[in-house]
Amino acid sequence: MTANESTAFRAAIDVIAKVDPAIAQAIVGELGNQRSQLKLIASENYASPAVMLAMGNWFSDKYAEGTTGHRFYAGCEFVDVVEARAAQLACDLFGSPHAYVQPHSGIDANLVGFWAILAREVELPTIERLGVRHINDLSGSDWEKLRQELGNQRLLGMSLDAGGHLTHGFRPNISGKMFNQRSYGTDPETELLDYDAVRRQALEFRPLIIVAGYSAYPRRINFAKMREIADEAGAVLMVDMAHFAGLVAGKAFTGDFDPIPHAQVVTSTTHKSLRGPRGGIVLCQPEYAEFVDKGCPMVLGGPLAHMMAAKAVAFSEALQPSFKDYAAAVAANAVALAEGLLRRGVRLVTGGTDNHLVLVDTETKFGLTGRQAETALLDSGVVTNRNAIPRDPNGAWYTSGVRLGTPALTTLGMGAAEMDEVADIIVTALSAATPTQASTGPSKAKFTMTAGVADALRTRCGDLLARHPLYPTIDLA
Repeated sequence: MTANESTAFRAAIDVIAKVDPAIAQAIVGELGNQRSQLKLIASENYASPAVMLAMGNWFSDKYAEGTTGHRFYAGCEFVDVVEARAAQLACDLFGSPHAYVQPHSGIDANLVGFWAILAREVELPTIERLGVRHINDLSGSDWEKLRQELGNQRLLGMSLDAGGHLTHGFRPNISGKMFNQRSYGTDPETELLDYDAVRRQALEFRPLIIVAGYSAYPRRINFAKMREIADEAGAVLMVDMAHFAGLVAGKAFTGDFDPIPHAQVVTSTTHKSLRGPRGGIVLCQPEYAEFVDKGCPMVLGGPLAHMMAAKAVAFSEALQPSFKDYAAAVAANAVALAEGLLRRGVRLVTGGTDNHLVLVDTETKFGLTGRQAETALLDSGVVTNRNAIPRDPNGAWYTSGVRLGTPALTTLGMGAAEMDEVADIIVTALSAATPTQASTGPSKAKFTMTAGVADALRTRCGDLLARHPLYPTIDLA
């Protein structure tokens, strides 16, 4: 297999280089970066060679609007094979009664989910009440009334500084322009979700949709409780599991913490902890299936059949017994990383983790903004991303935290001992960084580092990566 994979990727680079050498060099350079840096970005991972190769093929050239067996273009028989298999594998993987595998990204998956709910809960009752078969049969005045109603619905989602996501109804994103949105946060003392507070807010606000899920909340969510709240408020529960889908697929999250049995609609990306290609999926209960399947043309353009092929390969991989071991290791490594940081005096949001991510407060111990910490770590060979913490004094740009995730390093085979070494590297780097002084006080972006520290830490990162190499079966030389 080593020779086959090396040959395939070397040949691909050679073909690209004959057309655009700069792009070929950038591709090789990216592999070099990923092989020389500790990847701790919680939303990133390493897809397998099979997944990557499935993305580059002739399916890229085929239009296939519609869905399996119902296309608006001829000649889609093999696209049907790919989409049907990817959807079935997704159902098998997650135990879902229905899967839609066309979304191009997480935001597309969320838009499909939102509009499927709007179509079933708002549009369909209007059509039935007026006795027409299709929205095209509505009069101009009835259509205008329906448009106004579709655009006047309420959504309740997790606040950004508590760990929510822009696509959960926030104004800079199209979801915030679609809905009248309010946010639920976390307890000021524990920084944990307060389900009683969420319930009170839901009963007062009465949203059409409650969104659960997160991008920077380091704990599990009790989806059974969230469904009880939604039912009591007369809302539909939609869960965005983009970050923790791999932990659901690998059965690290089960029972009340598995969203599939509890939410009417579940959306996800297919990369992150799921370790597939960049893309999205929507899973749903049967009563939403026909509306979800109208994602194209509702909000999507033509499906990307080559990406659906790669999703199918990734789902096949995740159905292997070894993926359960991987998911358990991701969660165990996050706990080990958190414990290593706590032993070294670092303050963590919520005091730890029970999922795949750790949120570090960089202000309390180190006096750094998230932006400064992110750059200091990058200079030291560690790739992270700055992230807001609850009630963040530095706002969403500079922030007061960095988010760490263990999916990628776990893919490399690292374990608890390596996580402790990573924790020490992180603390050493941040302890060596000092904000520079600006005219108005300490800078929020610039800093200085103790001489020689970053170089020494890059060497330590290199040693770790040498023991756990990325894509050892691929040699581009």
